[in-house]
Amino acid sequence: MATLSHDPLWPRAGGWPALAELEPGASVDLALLGVPAWRTSLSPTNAHATPAAIREALRRYSPALMPDRSGVVAEARAPRDLGELRIADAGDIHEPDGPDGEARTIAATAAALDRAATLVALGGDNSVTVATALGAWGDDLGRAGLVTIDAHYDLRDGVSNGSPVRRLVEAGLDPRRIVQVGIADFANSAAYAQRAADLGITVIHRDELHGRRPAEVMAEALEIAGAGGGPVHLDVDVDACDRSVAPACPASVPGGLAAWELRALARAAGADSRVRSADLVEIDATMDAADGRTVRLAALCVLEFAAGLASR
Repeated sequence: MATLSHDPLWPRAGGWPALAELEPGASVDLALLGVPAWRTSLSPTNAHATPAAIREALRRYSPALMPDRSGVVAEARAPRDLGELRIADAGDIHEPDGPDGEARTIAATAAALDRAATLVALGGDNSVTVATALGAWGDDLGRAGLVTIDAHYDLRDGVSNGSPVRRLVEAGLDPRRIVQVGIADFANSAAYAQRAADLGITVIHRDELHGRRPAEVMAEALEIAGAGGGPVHLDVDVDACDRSVAPACPASVPGGLAAWELRALARAAGADSRVRSADLVEIDATMDAADGRTVRLAALCVLEFAAGLASR
C-alpha cells in the first residue's frame, strides 16, 4: 500500500490492538480472527493471503459514520465514530486446513468469544465457515441458525469450500434455520437445489433482491435463522457479488450483488443482537484488480458490520 497521509482530525480504521495483549479479563465488542484456509478449494486460490490484505485495506478508511436524513434510519443521525467500539485483533490461525486446523479454529473462535461480544473471521476460502460457526455456537448448536450471502448452496459432497453448509447440517444444525441469500442461476446444479429443498432450507434467489431493501431481506432471514433462540452465524461469501466489483473471487459471475447491497446486508446483520459471529470468505487477494477493489469491499464489510454493532 502506498504511504497514507496523516491528519489528526481524520483518524483511520484498523490498527486495532491485539486481543492477547489486552489486560487480563478485558472484554471487547468485536474481535477479528484471521482464518487463512485455502487447501481444499475447488478453484485454485491464494485465499490465505487475504486476511492480511483486508487488515491493510482497513487503513484506507475512517471509522466515522456520516449524518443521514434520508429516512433510511428512524431519525436524523449525528456524526458518529466507531472508535467508541472496543475492537481487537485475535491474530491468525496457523494452518487452519484439515481436521487439526479446524480444531484449532474452533478453539480459537470460542476463546475469542469468551472476551468479545461478536467476532468476524477473515477468510480464507468458504471452508472456514464450518469451524468458525461451530466455535461460535459451542453448546448452542441445537438452537443455532445460519444465514449465508452466497451465489452457491455449498451443499456439495466431500470436504471443500463447496461443502460447509452440508457439513454443518451433518454436525447437527437444523436446516430449517438456514437461510441462503443470493442464490444464482447458472452457478448451481439442479441436484443441489433439490437437496436444499429436501432439507427445508429457505432460499432467497438473487432475482428476488431486485425489488427489496437489503435490510428487509436480512430481517426476514434472521427471523428464520434465529427462531431457535440461539446464536446466528453470518457467512458472507463475497463471490455473491457482481464480477465487476469482486474480480478476486474465483467464482464470481456477471450479474451478482452490487457492492452497496453487500455492504447494506452486512450492516443490517451487525445491528441484530442474534448475530454472534460472521465470516468474510472466497477472496484471493493476489488476483485482485490493480485498484484492490475486492479486498477494499471486504474491509468495508468489516466496518459495516461494526456500524451495525454500534447501533444495537
